[in-house]
Parts: sequence; C-alpha cells; structure tokens
Amino acid sequence: MGTVSPVVPVRLPAAVVVASNRAAAGVYADETGPLIVAWLSARGFDCGEPTVVPDGDPVRDAIAAAVAAGARVVLTTGGTGLTPTDRTPEATRPLLDREVPGIAEAVRAAGVAQGIATAMLSRGIAGIVGDCLVVNLPGSRGGVKDGLAVLEPVITHAVDQVVGSDH
Repeated sequence: MGTVSPVVPVRLPAAVVVASNRAAAGVYADETGPLIVAWLSARGFDCGEPTVVPDGDPVRDAIAAAVAAGARVVLTTGGTGLTPTDRTPEATRPLLDREVPGIAEAVRAAGVAQGIATAMLSRGIAGIVGDCLVVNLPGSRGGVKDGLAVLEPVITHAVDQVVGSDH
C-alpha cells in the first residue's frame, strides 16, 4: 500500500499596494501594508511584502503589475482622502472592468457607524480587473482595520464569484 499525500489547499495570490508619498520617499515606515499582508495571509492568501509607491500613476502601475502577475486580490491603502495628492481612486478606476460599489460603501458606513465621521470623506472604490478583486482602503491604521473587518465575511466568497466558481 502506498501512502496518500495530504491535500494542500491552494493559496491564492494576493498583493498589497501602499500609496504614500512620504513612505515611498523613506520619510517614515509604512504601518498599514504589513497589517493587510498579515490579514490576507491569515485567510489563506499568498501575499508577499507590500509595494510602497507614491500616489498617482505609480499606484495604477503597481495594481496592473500585481494583476498581470496573477493576483486574485489587490488591496490598496492610502490616497483615498481629499488632499490634492490623494489620487488612488483615479489611478484605480481606469483599470476596472466592473465596479463593486457596495464594498466601498460598506467600508465608509462601518467607520461612520463607529463614530468616525471622517470615514465619509474616503473616496476609495472597489471593483474587478480581469480575475482580480481590487479594493481601495484608507491610509490610517484604524481605517484599514475597519475595512478589513468589512471584508472579513465576504472576501473568500467575492474572490470565488469573480471567476464563477461559486456557482
């Protein structure tokens, strides 16, 4: 009798993009990217180190590179506010095949429900690029934690649905 190898679950590839002019310039170390990487890894995704880039076109390029490399989930952090340099939604939108507005709405609503009035100022978006779910999260640790709590009950289902394997 031969031995039976255990079934190893497939860890879907994921990526984290940090949009921060100051972190990209080395002014300070980003704290939100590692938080998201740990969260994704704990949920069975294969996620390397965060990619830290200045806001704007580099965010678009980093998302596109992650999708081209096979990521099934890309979570961004930062660049969703109202300052002139906050350009993550504008960098993300042209890449999207379809938007998933309920995710971004739920992230904002969760923050407001916790008494964080400024959560309504986030302009983050979410959508599908090919076979990949892309979600813009705020750049603060609290905003990231709130966003991940919103994603917790739906992330696996959403990723399955993108490729039709949920039906």
